[in-house]
Amino acid sequence: MGSSASGIEAGASPLVWIVVLNWNGWRHTLECLESLFRLAYPRYRVVVVDNASEDDSVARIRDWAEGRLEAPLPEPAEPRALVAPPVPKPIPYHELDRPGAGEGGAAIPPEARLILLQSGANLGFAGGCNLGLRLALANPEVEYVWLLNNDTVVRPEALDGLVRTMRADPGIGICGSTILFYHRPDTIQALGGGRYNPWIGFASSVGEHARVKEASGPTPPIEYVNGASMCVSRPFLETVGLMTEEFFLYFEELDWACRAKGRFRLGHAPGSIVYHKEGATIGTSGKAGQRSSLSDYYMLRNRFRINRKYFPLALVTLYLWVPVMLLNRALRGQWDRLGSVVKAALWR
Repeated sequence: MGSSASGIEAGASPLVWIVVLNWNGWRHTLECLESLFRLAYPRYRVVVVDNASEDDSVARIRDWAEGRLEAPLPEPAEPRALVAPPVPKPIPYHELDRPGAGEGGAAIPPEARLILLQSGANLGFAGGCNLGLRLALANPEVEYVWLLNNDTVVRPEALDGLVRTMRADPGIGICGSTILFYHRPDTIQALGGGRYNPWIGFASSVGEHARVKEASGPTPPIEYVNGASMCVSRPFLETVGLMTEEFFLYFEELDWACRAKGRFRLGHAPGSIVYHKEGATIGTSGKAGQRSSLSDYYMLRNRFRINRKYFPLALVTLYLWVPVMLLNRALRGQWDRLGSVVKAALWR
């Protein structure tokens, strides 16, 4: 094979599988796919895991792959340039259900660039991602798996940047991207990931809200990789294991990082640029006041869960915040959520 636009020889490039989780979000997913099939990296396959969507997502994605449906065009100019004009169709694809994935996808034809994997149930973020991870690991040639939110659009060199960073330092088990706000593409959402303050149960993204043109110098240390874009090495998956599914939503990436401590490092690939809408992958808003009641519950519950598991000394101060959490929701008029706050705090 020849060389790609990224300058990496195709024959020497590690095989990467890209896992995209979809739940009632086919419009976002089609945008994401349009950008993925423009990647400069020469060796990759895309797996869309559908988490039992109720909006006919699988049929829509199938129509897109066959050239019967076009992806919506983004409003911001930067993301728009990454998805238009449409990539040539048809795109060879293969469909699997959960039992078929459990068999290792032996029936997947080599020409299939896209795999549509139906979970059959809403497995949550970690459960859906794990389904794709297991399928990827069944292929012994796969060296990296890129977990990517469906509400993202990526630059052509995004995967190349991740692989280069991880190959240069095999001690990196999970590598994050430079994530920009989709609707404010001149503004940083996260430089790879963030840090967690267990005393107040608050996670903050490194570099958040800084202007892209102002970002310079080495990336500050991160304690977890942002879940919107996580490239994971095969040795990491085989040593640390898959994501913890009991979280269902939120804090899975912090749990993963805590489990890997002392065995693998976290990395940031500055040249891997990803535009993120935030919240669409799991059907929520990224803003606290706009989250659904279910996502609000899991956000609160998993703060206590992560502290109980890794930061038990900080549990006391976290419980002291419960009255503030109750007052916060009362001031928003979210009276139906007061019970969820108490339930989340008492969950075992």
